[in-house]
Amino acid sequence: MFGFSKRRMKLGRLNSAQGTRSPMRHPKRSSNSSGEAVPPSNNDSEEKSCQCSSGAPEFNDCASGGSENWMLLSIAGEKPTPRFNHGAAVVGNKMVVVGGETGSRMLEDVQVLNFDSFSWTTASSKLYLSPTSLPLKIPACKGHALVQWGKKILMVGGKTDPSSDKVSVWAFDTETECWSLLEAKGDVPVARSGHTVLRASSVLILFGGEDVKRRKLNDLHMFDLKSLTWLPLHCTGTGPSPRSNHVSALYDDKLLLIFGGSSKSRTLNDLYTLDFETMAWSRIKIRGFHPSPRAGCCGVLCGTKWYIAGGGSRKRRHAETLIFDVLKLEWSVAVASPASSITTNKGFSLVLVQHKERDFLVGFGGFKKDPSNEVEVLIMEKNELSMGRRSSLSKAAGNLLSGNRLTSTGPASQPLNGTTTSHVDSIARQNLASAVEHHGSGRKSLSESLLIDPSSVSGNVSLRKQFSNDEDASAKMTKTSGDESPSQEQGAKQLDIGLKTCSNGGDYKAGLPASSGACQQYEAKLSSLMRKNGILEGQLAAALAGREAAVKSKQDMEKKMSDAVKEMELLKEKLASVEMAQEEANSLSNIVHSDNVRLEHDVAFLKAVMDDTQKELHSTRGVLAGERARAFQLQVEVFHLKQRLQSLENRSPTPRKPFHV
Repeated sequence: MFGFSKRRMKLGRLNSAQGTRSPMRHPKRSSNSSGEAVPPSNNDSEEKSCQCSSGAPEFNDCASGGSENWMLLSIAGEKPTPRFNHGAAVVGNKMVVVGGETGSRMLEDVQVLNFDSFSWTTASSKLYLSPTSLPLKIPACKGHALVQWGKKILMVGGKTDPSSDKVSVWAFDTETECWSLLEAKGDVPVARSGHTVLRASSVLILFGGEDVKRRKLNDLHMFDLKSLTWLPLHCTGTGPSPRSNHVSALYDDKLLLIFGGSSKSRTLNDLYTLDFETMAWSRIKIRGFHPSPRAGCCGVLCGTKWYIAGGGSRKRRHAETLIFDVLKLEWSVAVASPASSITTNKGFSLVLVQHKERDFLVGFGGFKKDPSNEVEVLIMEKNELSMGRRSSLSKAAGNLLSGNRLTSTGPASQPLNGTTTSHVDSIARQNLASAVEHHGSGRKSLSESLLIDPSSVSGNVSLRKQFSNDEDASAKMTKTSGDESPSQEQGAKQLDIGLKTCSNGGDYKAGLPASSGACQQYEAKLSSLMRKNGILEGQLAAALAGREAAVKSKQDMEKKMSDAVKEMELLKEKLASVEMAQEEANSLSNIVHSDNVRLEHDVAFLKAVMDDTQKELHSTRGVLAGERARAFQLQVEVFHLKQRLQSLENRSPTPRKPFHV
């Protein structure tokens, strides 16, 4: 997805009519500290090194120093409506942008930026039907928060049209492009905007914001995505003051960080942390550089580095991108951007895009003089966290090696490994064998060689000193097992020196006046030294055997540890699969629940229609019965008329009297 070639990089499509164009271009003009316009720093050669190629679009290590500042992306296709105060989140190789405002109206669309094709698309946003059989449509919103959860995007809170009294949680499935409303339970927080929402495993953490009456908030809530339940969190210590438009980060799912924002009367630059193990707030006091007060900034946590870009107060906006080291508790400036950078916009969005071993900060939209729909990218340092770990490990290894060197050069140093020990043993054996071979075979010749001239007092004294030193060294070797090999080496060297001194002391005939008792004494001492040497060899062999056994046991333990680590990794994978299955089951249960609710409402509607139909049918039956009675009455009247007519016909005519004039 992201990678730079040394020659070219392409971030958009080719246009045959216009030729090729550079997908990343630095801002045309920048400003220095005095406010004067400064021409762009990249020259023609640098611009050529960042031109489009005919291959697939991808990022590379650009030789023009693209990682030193924000770069503008040229996106293929139709761009979305310029906006600010929107929400953005990354799922895989896509950045999803939802809602926002244009300055005159709020938006409700869903825009998707694909980092493989570097093109914008509008999500179809298929909608589930509501229980009232009306299409379920997300409201136009701004100041909301978007959080990635698997293949879904969760939209939490925000200022909506129509407005709501409580915080609502919507889920957008990036695969089916369908919205669904999560029916939350528990103590649902009051509706708000300008808040922050973070996800730790299957739990959402919501802090602060501004309610519909423009009151600042500093409450902390938790939303369990498995049970869909809101819970308020109560902490000890002095927490952050009520604020909105701040930034927050969650380190290692244990430490919550809150920075900046705006209160009722001023802009803030304080930094607070919440330890979820102790549930206690604490304010971090920084020595040295500290950023100026700012609100409306964006933050992204990458390893132990918290990148915070943009923001400002009512008087001015800040263009620099800051870094806060979570472990060292130190602030630093990563990039001092020009005034034309996206970080000076109000209400822009910032997301972290990770690909292979490279990390990228992607900023979108915002408002300066007009709403924007531009995309800018900042290339972060490569493997910053891993390099830090390697440096610390290398320092530790260097200290260990230097300590071993110092120990080995000391006067009472011990052999570091079996090779050194065997080397000392071989030296002792060679010295003893060379001495015996030089003076002849047999104890007699060796004892005769030990007779010295009485006149050579220095040789006699040195030899006695050597034997006394050997006895002292043997006693020390018996008491301290750790000094066996150095004492053996010292004794062998001393024995060799003594024998050479004795052999160089002159002819043994010159020492005839010496007594035979001294010769026997020297023979006894020599034999005792040889016996002690044999004992030391046995002890050395036992020590070597013990060391081999220890090395073998160590290897076995390392093997067991590796097997245990593999099993732990397998268990972690199984746990992750179980969690994914649980999430899918939860999503399916939510869908089934919504379908059941819809069906229940449809059944209720059908029952109401049936009741109305039955009432109409009953009234129709009454009317029909009345009509039937009337028809029967008419038939009776007709029958009576017929009878009267017949009676009139059957009646004889009466004779009339003549009329006389």
